[in-house]
Amino acid sequence: MKILFDQGTPVPLRRYLTDHTVTTAYEQGWSDLANGQLLATAERAGYDIFITTDQNLRYQQQVTGRQLAIVVLRSTSWPRIQHHIAAIQAVVARITTGGYEEIEIPR
Repeated sequence: MKILFDQGTPVPLRRYLTDHTVTTAYEQGWSDLANGQLLATAERAGYDIFITTDQNLRYQQQVTGRQLAIVVLRSTSWPRIQHHIAAIQAVVARITTGGYEEIEIPR
């Protein structure tokens, strides 16, 4: 699967998604795109999953029924996210096109 990381998504997470092609919005030159534009651009580029830490995304954009799945990590802290790699991998493995899922990252 092709996965796009949003700006706040910790890049070290890509090391744990080795069965997938992971790119960042920055690497694509899409850093300046607003969320709606970024999602539409990612869909047109054939991305399957968009991973973000933007917890307000669901209030700002239509998140279900899209041409890609959206996964929201409910933390930007890499040290905390590291403890939940298995949960993230499980969501990535099961989420389907148009799906939306938030992953709680407790303190």
